[in-house]
Amino acid sequence: MDIKGTTRVCGLIGNPVGHSVSPAIHNNLAQLTGKDMVYTTFKVEKGDVKTAVKGAYSLNILGLNVTVPHKSEVIDTLVDIDPLARAIGAVNTLVRVEGGFKGYNTDILGLARELEDEGIELENSKVIILGAGGAARAITFLCSSKNAQCVYLLNRTVDKAEAIAQAVNAHFNNDKVIPMNIADYADIPGEDYVVIQTTSVGLHPNDEAVVIDDEAFYKKAAVGVDCSEGPPVPIPNTEVKLTCAEDTCLETNRENR
Repeated sequence: MDIKGTTRVCGLIGNPVGHSVSPAIHNNLAQLTGKDMVYTTFKVEKGDVKTAVKGAYSLNILGLNVTVPHKSEVIDTLVDIDPLARAIGAVNTLVRVEGGFKGYNTDILGLARELEDEGIELENSKVIILGAGGAARAITFLCSSKNAQCVYLLNRTVDKAEAIAQAVNAHFNNDKVIPMNIADYADIPGEDYVVIQTTSVGLHPNDEAVVIDDEAFYKKAAVGVDCSEGPPVPIPNTEVKLTCAEDTCLETNRENR
């Protein structure tokens, strides 16, 4: 890669980011397409997002991706925001504009495409979402927009799940999103759920960690989807196929071992 004085800088802000494959993806694409651009990661601590974004603009950084745990916090740093991102309440892409950055949410578009490619239908499906951060908010919005039958939103801090449920239910004028404490997962009725993991559990260096360590829970799953950048949440007694895109990983239950 030929880095010159004219080379534009893009990057990913979040914490952690050391495990990210985004630099490899974007730098290879820049080289293949002849773009004079370099992409790297920036570890940003909670509470430092505003300073980081302001500094990025001052340093003439062209654009940024945003990953956990900053997708909601970053909104207050923007000079403009796309209406879809505002409705979702989370941003994962910053585009440089006059005076600062404009925020977009491509999580919902990327996940919708991945699910479609894998033949996973959200319409009339039962869904369990683990986590209540920015990615969970976008995915809850997606599930409701696709007319999922019901969406159980599980989080350790229940008020965060309740806030998302209230916002999404109000937007779609229904009560399909049901917030729950993650400790109460056993109260979810039935099986054949699409289970979507959005937490940072399982990210490097804690690659073997799981959100719920109970085989009975995974028997509720017909298919599992991991939207972190880390390894997928294991679904016992299933054969899992994994595909990855920017900030989105998908695992699908295809056959019993």
